[in-house]
Amino acid sequence: MRVVIVTESFPPDVNGVAHCALQTARHLLRRGHDPLVVAPAVSAAAPAPDADAPCPVVRVPSVPLPGYPQVRVALPSRRVAAAIAAHRADIVHLASPFVLGVRGMTAAARLGLPAVAVYQTDLAGYARTYLNAGESTAWRRLRAVHSAADRTLAPSSAAVRDLEAHGIGRIRLWRRGVDTARFRPELRDERLRRELAPGGETIVGYVGRLAPEKRVDLLAPASRLPGVRVVVVGDGPSGPGLRDALPDAVFLGRRTGSDLARVFASLDVFAHTGPYETFCQTVQEAMASGVPVVAPAAGGPLDLVAHRRTGLLVPPEDPDALRDAVASLAAAPALRTAYGAAGRAAVERRTWEAVGDELIGHYLEVLRERTAVAA
Repeated sequence: MRVVIVTESFPPDVNGVAHCALQTARHLLRRGHDPLVVAPAVSAAAPAPDADAPCPVVRVPSVPLPGYPQVRVALPSRRVAAAIAAHRADIVHLASPFVLGVRGMTAAARLGLPAVAVYQTDLAGYARTYLNAGESTAWRRLRAVHSAADRTLAPSSAAVRDLEAHGIGRIRLWRRGVDTARFRPELRDERLRRELAPGGETIVGYVGRLAPEKRVDLLAPASRLPGVRVVVVGDGPSGPGLRDALPDAVFLGRRTGSDLARVFASLDVFAHTGPYETFCQTVQEAMASGVPVVAPAAGGPLDLVAHRRTGLLVPPEDPDALRDAVASLAAAPALRTAYGAAGRAAVERRTWEAVGDELIGHYLEVLRERTAVAA
């Protein structure tokens, strides 16, 4: 198959949409297919951003998001339709469509091509967080593009329910994979642990973007627990404020690759705080690393965390409940070990290869349905 992946984000960006698009392109190549990626242009300061890309990448002019320059938004461009046509695509894959993806959907419709839209970002939740308004506008835009697609793939049961509640149909569940070879318990590093917690404290880690919707500030009460050291990995516009709110925490900045895997495996507890996750890849990476998870009982974590088996689910946006969950695990090393082992076992078969084959299956079903209609 010749597949065009139109994505709102792609490496060197570090986020769930970019990572999933990259893994999709890699898997398609491994299976003998021919992918092309269309993505927003990156900052001019990023040298050769696509030097390591697994397939050709067409970059569309973009501008930084006001107040969050690390995120870039594509501008209207004819390059999207031209790229799809030039690639002679069989199917168009829309990764978290909202701006660039809308143009991809329009181009696919004009060319008579089937499109699969992958829902990954709770944009309505972001509108509430950043604008305190615009939620209904965000859903109207999402409904328009997803309703035009042949199939929408949602990453979690909660995401399926949200889409159905807003009038979007033709939904299938398609979860995300995790690199269980990279993220594994054996990478636990005692030297790193001594650097992070020289007093032997229980290390509680957050990994992700430092942005308002992630609510990392909810870790403040947990960071004041005796015998607990909070470690924050990531960057973003909320970084300076979080350093003030969590003065006792260790901020490691952005980490990637094997370095990130070593940090994950060296944690005692992984704490996720954001209430708007459609999936939450970092929860899976923590589980693959053999680390118990504390996460809000909302969105994607509901599917990932088995309460009192692989971790603890707490009420969303409740800092005291988060603190109490962290305290209970800090006081129970045997329980942490049991939860961590159960978490690793739960994700061992959730490889990118397995979910990539599921995705190809969705493509083939959509193509067969189009052929049947045409006949």
